[in-house]
Amino acid sequence: MMAACEAVAAATTVATATERAEEAAKAATTGTAASAAVSAKAAVPSAGGKKTTAAAASAAAREPAAATTAAAGGAGAARSAAATKLLSLSGVFAVYKPKGPTSAELLNQLKEKLLAEAGMPPQDGNKRKKQALKIGHGGTLDSAATGVLVVGIGKGTKMLTSMLSGSKKYIATGELGKATDTLDSTGKITEEKPYDQIKQEDIEGILQKFTGNIMQVPPLYSALKKDGQRLSTLMKKGEVVEAKPARPVTVYSLSLQKFQPPLFTLDVECGGGFYIRSLVSDIGKELSSCATVQELTRTKQGPFTLEEHALREDKWTIDGIAQSLEHCMPLLSVEPSVKKLKTEDSKVQAVSSEDKTLSQVKENDGVIGTS
Repeated sequence: MMAACEAVAAATTVATATERAEEAAKAATTGTAASAAVSAKAAVPSAGGKKTTAAAASAAAREPAAATTAAAGGAGAARSAAATKLLSLSGVFAVYKPKGPTSAELLNQLKEKLLAEAGMPPQDGNKRKKQALKIGHGGTLDSAATGVLVVGIGKGTKMLTSMLSGSKKYIATGELGKATDTLDSTGKITEEKPYDQIKQEDIEGILQKFTGNIMQVPPLYSALKKDGQRLSTLMKKGEVVEAKPARPVTVYSLSLQKFQPPLFTLDVECGGGFYIRSLVSDIGKELSSCATVQELTRTKQGPFTLEEHALREDKWTIDGIAQSLEHCMPLLSVEPSVKKLKTEDSKVQAVSSEDKTLSQVKENDGVIGTS
């Protein structure tokens, strides 16, 4: 009778030890090493146990280490698969640029996030060093502007040039009676003039002068260069900079959406090389006052729209971009790269240094285009 009781007790102890060994293995896979150790210790019986019980406890003690090794191997395989998928991505998509960072800074944030997800080391941004992950953008947005920023990844970086001269849409809010050195709200006020005499019909009446193929003087604070340096950089150093000559640009449509003095909101569709800041400033001058941009949002670039295609930061994942590429790439085959005016002389197009070709981006900005 006693022998039978001892056999039952031994079997129960073995079962308990086995269960705790399984718990230890699970803890090693999904939890921490500490929790695995606790589970393993619990699996070891008190002194006086039978040999079969000791064997079960010994197996339980070995399980956490094996499980940890297996988990580490699995994680490594997952990282390898993520890196392979990231480096296989190729095409053009769009992201949402918030107010604050420059286009180059935003691109760096995107790149860092993708490399971290793939378990790959960060890239130093050295434009002369070949980068594992190729990424670039087609068309700069000012740091104070928001909206659609077109991005190329992999071989898609070679497709960005076609995005530069295509049409773009903006919603711009200008403020009458105030001028700044940058032509937007980030600059220093350089002039103030009355605006009370300006009516809604006055603005609507002059918009036709800024529609079609027109000549425009680029702003001094821009990426245009003098002696190899950007005009904006020279301006910040306090150097005297002469305005660049007017050049041809195209405005496909221009309308007044709202007028609440001193603010007015414009809906603009234009071609490459066009500066919204210059447009708002020129409108202020035409009205015998002055004006500066307060808010600027790019709502469309080529076939990419803010509502449908611009990925927010929470979607900046390998899978998120893969899905976006699948959705966006067919658009490029049906959307003309350059929109034409419905006028007889609709052939004038220009590309500004803000909307640089990819080769210029690589040369001038380094982190924007990588090779």
